[in-house]
Amino acid sequence: MDRRSFMRYGSAALASLAVGREAFAQSASHTMTMTASMPGMAMPAATAADALLPVSDLPVGSTLPALRILPNQATQAGLFKATLTARPVEVQFKPGLSTTAWAYNGQLPGPLIEVMEGDTLEIRLVNQLAQPTTVHWHGLPVPPDQDGNPGEEVPPGGERLYRFTLPLGTAGTYWYHPHPHGYTAEQAWMGLAGALIVRAKADPLANLAEQHLLFSDLKLATDGRIAGNSEMDWMNGREGQFVLVNGAHQPVINLNGAQHWRLWNACNARYLRLSLAGRPFQLVGSDGGLLAQPRTVTELLLSPGERAQIVVSGAAGAVTLQATPYDRGKMGDVAIEQTLTLAKVLFDGAKAAPLPTRLRDIAPLTTPVARKEVRFSEQMSMDGGVHQMIPLINGKRFDMQRVDLSSQRNAVEAWSLVNDSDMDHPFHLHGTQFQVVSRSIEGKIVPEPFLAWRDTVNTRPGETVVIHTVQHQRGKRMFHCHILEHEDRGMMGMLEVI
Repeated sequence: MDRRSFMRYGSAALASLAVGREAFAQSASHTMTMTASMPGMAMPAATAADALLPVSDLPVGSTLPALRILPNQATQAGLFKATLTARPVEVQFKPGLSTTAWAYNGQLPGPLIEVMEGDTLEIRLVNQLAQPTTVHWHGLPVPPDQDGNPGEEVPPGGERLYRFTLPLGTAGTYWYHPHPHGYTAEQAWMGLAGALIVRAKADPLANLAEQHLLFSDLKLATDGRIAGNSEMDWMNGREGQFVLVNGAHQPVINLNGAQHWRLWNACNARYLRLSLAGRPFQLVGSDGGLLAQPRTVTELLLSPGERAQIVVSGAAGAVTLQATPYDRGKMGDVAIEQTLTLAKVLFDGAKAAPLPTRLRDIAPLTTPVARKEVRFSEQMSMDGGVHQMIPLINGKRFDMQRVDLSSQRNAVEAWSLVNDSDMDHPFHLHGTQFQVVSRSIEGKIVPEPFLAWRDTVNTRPGETVVIHTVQHQRGKRMFHCHILEHEDRGMMGMLEVI
């Protein structure tokens, strides 16, 4: 049954399942089940609906905490050596209320990794969780066997060494997070994520002070537990009642002159339509680094997994950094989208020096020699008496034993990303960056207005997004929706580069 038919004929049953967040928080006795219907796949256990902590219970107004940097243990130039330990940790989001989270090196978010183009990284993962885990180096051109793919999990109590070298030209804003199939969403919502910056030896923005803003989603129960997923969360993608910035709730950002901000959307499913209450700012970078030239904007949409670089300056005053409503096609009786306050920004009004008119050179990829299609769709089903939305790619659920697409190494390809579903889906491709060429809906093709290197791009319902991409290393790569609940439920495929 497709979604439209399901919504038309199954509305009575769905209404009992799809409660809004306010009603959900008031109905602690109502239970919803999630069944693991994918063979060989361990999904998180069924959870009861939790009474959620009111938004007003979390303190606000602290100074934005800086991301703590992961120390380099190597003494050799050009080598970065460190350990990441994934383990449970006790924290207090609300003073006096203890919460068990999962963290890298006991830090929420995980420690910031800062390296230079050309560096070699040797990072040891130690797994002190009760689940298998991996580290995926999101957006980086690492060898396939070093990218933390499903099927290469580190068992509880185990460890492994990731080793790779970053080529010149890869300066950009990246991040790392788990990627064990069936466990990715839970490990992310429990707190496992960290930022990674690759710096260029010649940076045209090096004279600007830099701020780092990593956005994460928190769904906190009244007793302090990080709440589990309901079936609605698995269908729509999880959104909590809090959006944190560097682990803080609605912090204060002091703007001393013009600042270069790096932004990470590390939420499982939340889209962030960012604005500074209408003040313009300069978009200067995407996932894979700087744009060719700055672009003046008043808002910026970051889908889950996306990053951006902006330059912020302006007249003195206090401004709210907001996430304004964005309709991504969530199903069921969900709460109406509201404007969210993410942070308070205090502008000092210092005059900013003009930005360079040219930030870097970006050449379009050469003419594609092959074409591929990735089609997002969804199927509604009843499994064990529970209504489920099954997300699909090219009509199939992910199978770790199946290769879905094949590419030639170093061959430029055109991929058509077709969204046949009723919901937005952010597409992510492992191991490389790509260029968005065009977008089309109802036959109207709109060329992408500027060149940028990306590894994640949103697709809207009924939209086809064409990208050009090339893989430079042989091996198996994942491509998937970066709504992590959809990924875990099977909206993922495998590409083999030969």
